[in-house]
Amino acid sequence: AAPPAATGRGPGAAVGRMEEDGGRRAAGSPAAASDRFVRCLYAVGFLDLFGVSMVVPLMNLHIKSLGASHTVAGIIGSLYGIMQLFSSTFVGCWSDIVGRRYSLLSCILLSALGYFLLGTSTTVFLFAISRVPVGIFKHTLSISKALLSDLVSERDRPLVMGRFNAASSVGFILGPVVGGYLTELEDGFYQTSFMCASIFLLNAGLVWMLPWSEENTGNREHQQGNKGTDSFSAKANRDLHLKSATNGAMASDSLFQSPWIQVATVLKRIKGIACSDLWDIFLVRLLMSVAILLYYSNFSLALEERFGVKPLFAGYLMSYSSALGVLAGCLLGPITRLYQHNTYRILLHSSTLTCTLILLYASALSIWMVILSSTFLAFSTTVGRTCIIDLELTIGGNEASGTLLGVGQSVTSVGRIVAPLLSGIAQEFSPCGPPSLGVGLALVAILIMNVNKQKYCSHGNVKLKNQ
Repeated sequence: AAPPAATGRGPGAAVGRMEEDGGRRAAGSPAAASDRFVRCLYAVGFLDLFGVSMVVPLMNLHIKSLGASHTVAGIIGSLYGIMQLFSSTFVGCWSDIVGRRYSLLSCILLSALGYFLLGTSTTVFLFAISRVPVGIFKHTLSISKALLSDLVSERDRPLVMGRFNAASSVGFILGPVVGGYLTELEDGFYQTSFMCASIFLLNAGLVWMLPWSEENTGNREHQQGNKGTDSFSAKANRDLHLKSATNGAMASDSLFQSPWIQVATVLKRIKGIACSDLWDIFLVRLLMSVAILLYYSNFSLALEERFGVKPLFAGYLMSYSSALGVLAGCLLGPITRLYQHNTYRILLHSSTLTCTLILLYASALSIWMVILSSTFLAFSTTVGRTCIIDLELTIGGNEASGTLLGVGQSVTSVGRIVAPLLSGIAQEFSPCGPPSLGVGLALVAILIMNVNKQKYCSHGNVKLKNQ
């Protein structure tokens, strides 16, 4: 007689069937659906910066070939930065109201339109017009990060954000190489711009095909079964329900009233952020951003003046740092586990290391000290950028993640506007002036973090006034 297991009636067969059924359930579980969604968002981030980095390094050459002066080129570049400064907060808040899918698709398609117009720009005026939709709506990475924040728990957020930044950085490393190759062809800039627009259209298709239904279904099943212990946090669940209710209420109104409701809600949320106690978080972000920008502001010129190094070597060194930044993003998981998921301590230590390394660069006596500081600075700045975003979302709350990320992006834009001015003034005194000033700003940021240590360590005690 055959043994019970062979006939399918014994306990061994029962265990085998249970394991097989369990494997099938795990494959279709909410966590598996969330993982698929997150991996697709990594691809979205990669394609976004891959397309942008193909075009951005070539834009100054193109606008000068159209006959623009250095002043006109600078004005157009500044206008783009100003549009980014004011639009990032509004677009981020808008994504909280209408939902991530609609806002992300809209931003990608309108950015594609801007790069398509750039491919048809044969005059300076058309070039300036093409920068308008990109300046207003190129916030795809911020919305993607807000979506990641909705999907994963606070414990896993630094790891997921680090991997997203790493995937985006890979695109930024590869893009200039492809763009430089295409530029060698006839009408190379126009072909590169059209290629960039095509990549954004491909990205829009990828976002459209994301498993949104699986994500929503998985979220509901997760709420019923696990009560917020898996990948979806309780705050994200409440946020999704709030957005669904808001969308339902807006859909019942007419098309003419709906935009005004959206604008009023956006302004109300921005007022809540302005009246909250998050000013110190954003001040730390501003100070550290300006400090890092000052480090890179005259990097090539300072190396040439101080050590007689050619600009080509400085370019290689910056590419080397970018590659190390990708590696740092992948190592955020072990780092957060080492610190027992204490984001404040990671941010404080990474900011202290950044300050020390900038000081080492400013006082370097040989090129090898510069290479050493650049090596470790790539790690500390990547970790710091991820942790400051995580701290914003942890203290401010996931309910307004898009708004918080938008305000943070506006703060960084302020740094990009202020840093060149401070760098120019500091260079009047010494080639080491900009990084030395950056050391001072980083020290102020570290002091602010130490003064507000109690608030950073007590998670979620800061609430917006409109909540």
